[in-house]
Amino acid sequence: MNMQTLRRFLADETGATAIEYGLIAAGIALAIIAVVNNLGSTLKLKFGSISSSLK
Repeated sequence: MNMQTLRRFLADETGATAIEYGLIAAGIALAIIAVVNNLGSTLKLKFGSISSSLK
């Protein structure tokens, strides 16, 4: 009985799939954060330029 349980445990890949999905979600989140951060900096410069032009 013990050996059969060990074989079933080693054959089970559901945990690995969940970890893979977690890594994919973390990668997408990092990419979104990088894009939003860059876009925010660009918009800040653009609005600063517009503001100084209006003065």
